[in-house]
Amino acid sequence: MKPIAIVLAVLLLLAGYNSVFTVRQDQSALLLQFGRIARSNYAPGLHFKLPFVQQDVKFDNRILTLDARPERYFTAEKKVVNVDFYVKWRIANPALYYQATGGDELQAEARLSPMVKDALRFEFSARPLDELVSGGRNDVTARVRQQANASALRTLGVHIVDVRIKQIDLPESVSESVFRRMRAERMSLANALRSSGEEAAAKIRADADKQAQVLVAQAESQASALRGQGDAQAAETYAKAYGQDPKFFDFYRSLEAYRRSFGHGHGVLLLKPGSAFMQYFDAPGK
Repeated sequence: MKPIAIVLAVLLLLAGYNSVFTVRQDQSALLLQFGRIARSNYAPGLHFKLPFVQQDVKFDNRILTLDARPERYFTAEKKVVNVDFYVKWRIANPALYYQATGGDELQAEARLSPMVKDALRFEFSARPLDELVSGGRNDVTARVRQQANASALRTLGVHIVDVRIKQIDLPESVSESVFRRMRAERMSLANALRSSGEEAAAKIRADADKQAQVLVAQAESQASALRGQGDAQAAETYAKAYGQDPKFFDFYRSLEAYRRSFGHGHGVLLLKPGSAFMQYFDAPGK
């Protein structure tokens, strides 16, 4: 009797263990009976099932990441680009997801990836490269997510949360061609700026030269006027001095002439004997 009791106790324990299952907050679950879906949409918590007849299947309900390999696409102008992207997705319909993939995450990604790639191919073929590189990728990813999400929900029970383009690369030959074109454009712009700068500098120099000539002419005119006034005042002073004392005036004029002639200390003068120029040296008493 004891062995039978032990066997019954073990069977009861196994039956009890297989009659309950727990669903966490980050999980969704299905209940299968003979390989068919008996129930879905379980809330988090403790649930019951028929032991040895029904089987619970749980799925990760968090957002998952599909990091796809770079793919080659053609733009609107038939240029080839290599696009590296990733997809954020989560299970939205556990029953449909199980029917489509058997609950295999790798199989789900294998079926999800072509949907996103086809949508990307369509969007890239409708846009030029400049728009894709400059700022059009946000519009592209939004439209790709919308198109691929509709297909994924209908066929896989998967909701695409986001699609992001990590990098858009040109093939090496195309990159070199684009680089040469950009360098030529920058050289052309630099030459245009240099030419306009030289033209502006020439105008500034011409204006400065013109203003300098005007200022010099005005200064020379003022200097000539001042010299004329000074000469007139000097002549008036000389005339007054001559009228007051002609001999002193002659003496003063002779001293000025001596100073101008012998001021350097190494001049040589050739004069005739009895020249009036030396009269104050010959007859200092007069």
